Amino acid sequence: MTRDSLSAAGVPQSPVGRAFEEMTASFERFCLAAGLEAPGAMMEAEAAALCGPRHGRDAGRQTHRRGRTAGPIGFHGGKVAVERPRVRERGGREVALPSWERAKAEDWLGRWAMNLMLIGVTTRRFGRAVRLPEADVPAGSGSGVSKSAASRRFVALSAERLEAWLAADLSRLDLLAVQIDAIHLAEELLLVAAVGIDGEGTKHPLGLVEGATENAAVVQALLDDLVTRGLDPSVPRLFIIDGAKALSKAIRRTFGRATPIQRCQVHKARSIVDRLPKHLHAPVRRALRQAWELDDAEKAGKLLRNPARTLEREEPGVAGAILEGLDEILTVVRLGLPVELRRSLACTSIIENMMGSVRRVCRNVKRWRDASMALRWTAAAMLEAAKGFRRLKARCQLPQLRAALLANRQKADQASSVAQDQQAA
Repeated sequence: MTRDSLSAAGVPQSPVGRAFEEMTASFERFCLAAGLEAPGAMMEAEAAALCGPRHGRDAGRQTHRRGRTAGPIGFHGGKVAVERPRVRERGGREVALPSWERAKAEDWLGRWAMNLMLIGVTTRRFGRAVRLPEADVPAGSGSGVSKSAASRRFVALSAERLEAWLAADLSRLDLLAVQIDAIHLAEELLLVAAVGIDGEGTKHPLGLVEGATENAAVVQALLDDLVTRGLDPSVPRLFIIDGAKALSKAIRRTFGRATPIQRCQVHKARSIVDRLPKHLHAPVRRALRQAWELDDAEKAGKLLRNPARTLEREEPGVAGAILEGLDEILTVVRLGLPVELRRSLACTSIIENMMGSVRRVCRNVKRWRDASMALRWTAAAMLEAAKGFRRLKARCQLPQLRAALLANRQKADQASSVAQDQQAA
């Protein structure tokens, strides 16, 4: 007796039996066959509930069977054909089976495409990533694993998520600090993004706008969008930027002249040291670090003026760069924040790390067709990076930041009222 006859005689032709026969050839094929039996049985049960038993003769039934047909549903990143019964009313209108409608509504294909493209799989290799060439699961024409099909699904899902994210309400977030930075994707294509830190140290991607250059108008558009979505300008917050003057101008115009702005100390040190000869790199870095570690803003300012005076004769441009924006460099010191919290808020490392994730995700994009494409990709990358965000290390000290911001606002209000009284007098 042959092996095939033994299998046919020993294993009944039930769903489990057919799945077992598939397993002898391929475990992946076994999973497909066993998995498809469940929705098939569900649809048969629904057809029986609507039409009665097969070949029944109930004269009062309102629906009847109309043969069988095959349709595609999502499976393992692509599509597979599933046979289902057809049910029609007496008038000829097709009756939808609930299990079939649910299976069609599941957007697993879009999630597969989004996930694989976010981890660096190109659309040309999407089919191979979800279906092995030597496997038994078919991946022919119409299976939904082609590069164009993967691209369409990614575009649709990324556009949907972008729209939902840019419409999210920000009024419920208790934001204490906001970091703003830009990323250049092409010669005349730039995106400005914002990340917020709430009172519990949780980081939130807030918004994104496109522009040609990092000017005040582009930053103002981002801030206006945040305010429209619920970011209250009357609540004191700390803004952390890379040092662009357009950022400071737009922030003060929107949130008030007394809004504390911290310029990134890492960007500042890099811009200074890169202009110096190598033998001056270490002493200047040491002087900057010592000044930023002080708890007194006045002493820190004096310590920063020392290398500026030293370099005034040999490197006058660098000396001016050290003194430029000195007040904003020492904002976290002036607020009286603890050292651990100052280290977290004195630079734009949070948003810089997120921009690094954007570059990693977008490295396979060779040509940006338009700004909408850049927004979709960047937003998808930002939301993907947010999944790996950790809370701020010095989150236990954030109540001190809140108190310092309130004290700074009260001091500014008092100074403003005194100035108004003097003008009135």
